[in-house]
Amino acid sequence: MKTIDTILQLKNWAVVGATDNKEKFGYKIYKCMKDAGYTVYPVNPGVEEIEGDKCYPNLESLPTKPDAVDVVVAPRVGVQIIQQCAQLGINTAWLQPGANGDTVIETAKQLGLDVIHDACIMVEIRQRKGH
Repeated sequence: MKTIDTILQLKNWAVVGATDNKEKFGYKIYKCMKDAGYTVYPVNPGVEEIEGDKCYPNLESLPTKPDAVDVVVAPRVGVQIIQQCAQLGINTAWLQPGANGDTVIETAKQLGLDVIHDACIMVEIRQRKGH
């Protein structure tokens, strides 16, 4: 099982539930990760682009396979996202607070994914960067 520290060393991420709405966590997380130097692909079928970056409709449409996926969607959608991760060979998922329903966590564990489900990635990045 990977730790938060080892997962944060992964450089290529997808943020499922990224949005151009600056009030929402999907935007704040995407921006935080990008500003921290990560390669981040926004994934949301309802958004064309975020700050000039192309937003992808699903994980399958990404130009490259990410090392990890940050999930910022409701648990009913999260189970599908976890299943897609497993199908695509993406072995690491970070479930944000609110996305970390029991069924999502169980699905991730059953499929053998490394999953973080009890922490916010923005908080963890800021703590490590000293902000």
